[in-house]
Amino acid sequence: MTFNGYVRKDGSVGIRNNILIIAVDECMDGVARKISEEVESSIVVTNHYTCMLGGNEETLSNMINAALNPNVAGALVLAMGCGSIDPKIISDKINESGKLARHLTCIKKKGTKRTIEEGKILLKEIEDFASTFEREAVDISKLIVGVKCGGSDTSSGLASNPSVGKAADLLVDRGATVVAGELMELVGCEEILCNRAVNKEVEEKMLRMISNEEKRWSVGSDTEVMSVGNSVGGLTTIEEKSIGALHKTGTREIQDVLEFNQQGHEKPEKPGMYLSDVTMLCGGSGMHFAAIGAQLILWTSGGAGFNNSIVPVIRVSGNVDLINDDIDIDATGIMKGTVSVDEIGEEILEKIVQVANGEKTNIEDLGYSYCTLYQKDIRLEQCLGLR
Repeated sequence: MTFNGYVRKDGSVGIRNNILIIAVDECMDGVARKISEEVESSIVVTNHYTCMLGGNEETLSNMINAALNPNVAGALVLAMGCGSIDPKIISDKINESGKLARHLTCIKKKGTKRTIEEGKILLKEIEDFASTFEREAVDISKLIVGVKCGGSDTSSGLASNPSVGKAADLLVDRGATVVAGELMELVGCEEILCNRAVNKEVEEKMLRMISNEEKRWSVGSDTEVMSVGNSVGGLTTIEEKSIGALHKTGTREIQDVLEFNQQGHEKPEKPGMYLSDVTMLCGGSGMHFAAIGAQLILWTSGGAGFNNSIVPVIRVSGNVDLINDDIDIDATGIMKGTVSVDEIGEEILEKIVQVANGEKTNIEDLGYSYCTLYQKDIRLEQCLGLR
């Protein structure tokens, strides 16, 4: 099984040919968006978290590695100039990978108008570089597919999650890589997951990381760990939700649990099934998947529509009452008893190849979630004894 993608100089293969404009501090967000008007394929990523580097290296790593995603051809990096994140640190790493990156500092360029003017010129240069890439046939083993749920309800655990799990198995069997996130939504499933760990080291890492995530999201007795929509949809506890969410990971051996911290973002070292630190928060999860190299995301839901502008999202729903035209794969037949999980799993695999070949998902160019840069708060980590 093959698809037609953009082969990058580092050997990775993109299914889109985008350009990032990275604002390393929020003061440059408006400048970045004004420059972005010049090139349709450009995507703005803004660091709203902080302009300070010390203690926030995880955010820096997220920005760098998102730009290294195969779906990105190059990047323009912008900074105001009074913060501690040097844009050259980011552009240098991007250039080292064989992509084209440029950087600008507003203060050094004598203000906003001049920065925008020069930024548009540099963006056009990067666009010309991106245009040199053309699609060519590659094996499906070059794909890294992220798996996440959102807007979950009782149909998720019965229809969309199991069918995505089937697709995950089909991908792994063909030599591709699948990465599931949301460790908080695997609480209660540890014994099952440990039986799938490729070795004892992965098993111990899995238990540690799931436990740590539970501690982060359970600070205080009134902490909300499930959305109102989950409860309205019939889910009563995080453990009950986890039993359904588990199915989207399929059944194959788990090679590792990818960890994100101040040392960087771990990435898959070989094909197979992985768990990861990818957050359960939708906008942040899209950027996490981008940072580990995923070219697309399978997203299971009742009827909600999540999108990301760097990594295309294939949405799957089995909810007869809520499904709408945001959804790419209709799994309601499973709930009606007219189709099997295996059949929908095969349909998802076919859709993956179509999207990898360039076909747009239903809302790919519409209503995207902002590219949120999410990181663990090191102060909370220290309070909880996780550092």
